[in-house]
Order: sequence, then structure tokens, then C-alpha cells
Amino acid sequence: MAGGALILWYLLTGASLIFLIYDLETNTPAQWVMKLAWILIVLYTGPLGLFIYMLSCRQPMPGTHDEFIAAHWKQSVGSLMHCVAGDATGIILGAIVTYHLPLPNGIDLIIEYAAAFVIGLLIFQALFMKSMAGGNYPEAVKKTFFAETASMNFVMVGMIPVMAIMRMKIPGGDDPKGLMFWGISSIATIAGAVAAYPVNSWLVGSGLKHGMMSAVQSKPSMEGMPGMPGHERHEPPHVPFVKKLGVFLLSAGFLLAAVWITSRVVELKVH
Repeated sequence: MAGGALILWYLLTGASLIFLIYDLETNTPAQWVMKLAWILIVLYTGPLGLFIYMLSCRQPMPGTHDEFIAAHWKQSVGSLMHCVAGDATGIILGAIVTYHLPLPNGIDLIIEYAAAFVIGLLIFQALFMKSMAGGNYPEAVKKTFFAETASMNFVMVGMIPVMAIMRMKIPGGDDPKGLMFWGISSIATIAGAVAAYPVNSWLVGSGLKHGMMSAVQSKPSMEGMPGMPGHERHEPPHVPFVKKLGVFLLSAGFLLAAVWITSRVVELKVH
């Protein structure tokens, strides 16, 4: 039964990917990093990811993309999608690697966290912000470090319990050669996106994180974001250090709580 449902899910995922790639090439002028993010999101979340794309990013008529994506919630979805795409990719790649290593499951989670952070920060955050940092990639990494950390912690709040518990409880759930592994990864990615949306909404509203953007703009495409006019050099608005520290501690607290809850269901070992 589960195998049949997974096969159907991935047939729908394949069809969703075909439509998405065609639409990104012929209709919706998203930036290349955003296109890659949407492809990965739909790969991991199937028709649900395509549905979110249709609501938040796909322009209804040519030349309307900037206006279509201007709403704050759509900017927040854009911020969320490239964060989740990078983090989920890192976690899944980390899980594939650690499956072949004789490591305790607690160390597996640490490696997956590190892989998610590196891919999320260095590719899906810093590369997307490079043009707004005057083309200075190290500066883009520096400016996106806080936002990526806070956002990724909440992605992990959703993903860690799903990945750790289901991989331990479901036979074959940790084997990347099987459909069950990818089914669990899909559920975990969806859970991570749900958990991370609120903080991404705050980050976008505070001007600390970018949202959806067009590849070619005739006017600013980030109207819902303070201090984010087009592709020119961007200086984030001043947010008090105490407030940023509070958000970071909140994200870390939720992450530790998620790990603790997970440890009450399955034993997490570090040695």
C-alpha cells in the first residue's frame, strides 16, 4: 500500500516538475537561483510545491511578475523557498553520506545540520544577495549569516523530528536507495517549510532577508521589503542587536526543544 502511494506521489512529482521547468523557461522571469530553488522544492514536495509556486510566483500574464509578487506573504514565501531548498538539499545529501558511515545517529544529525548550513548560506542566500552587496560575495555571506542561521534553525525544527523518528521507526527509511527514504524526506521538507515561515515573514518585513525577485525588472520587485529597491547595493535597515539576539535565541531554543522531543521518541547517540 505504502509503496503504491509513493509511486503515485512521484509520478505526480515528475509531472509537476515538467510543468514547472517549462513555465520557468517560457513564462515566469524568476532569477536563476530562485528557479533552482523552485525546482528543488517541487522535487522534494511534489504537487504541493507546484501549488505554492502557482499561488506565489507564477505570473498570470506577461509583464506582471513584479506586481504579482509584491505582496508581503509572497515575498515571505520567496524567502522561505530558497532557504528550504538549500537546507533540505544539505540535509538530504548529509543523510545519504552518513548512511554509508558507521556513525551514531546523533552525529548524523550534526553532519546534516552543518551540510544544510553550508549549502543554504553559501549558495541559496549569499549568491542571491551578491548583486545587492555590490557584487562582493564575502560581503554577501556576512550580511546573510544571521538571517540564514535563524531561518535554518526553524527549518530544522520541522525536519529533525520527522527525519530522525521516521527513519528509525520505518523499515528502510534510512536507505537512500529506497522510495521510503525519499517519501520521508518529502514529509520532512514540508514540515520544515511550515515551521520556518513565521521567522521568514519577520525577516522579510524587517528588511533582513530578500524575498521573491524577477530576473529582469522594470521597477522594484520587492515592494513589501523595507530598503530593498531592485538590484542596487542594499544596506539592511538597522535592527537593534538585542532584537536580533532574541530572534537567534528563540530559534536555537525551538531547535533544542525539537531535538529533546525527538530524543524522547528515539534514542539519539553521539558516541
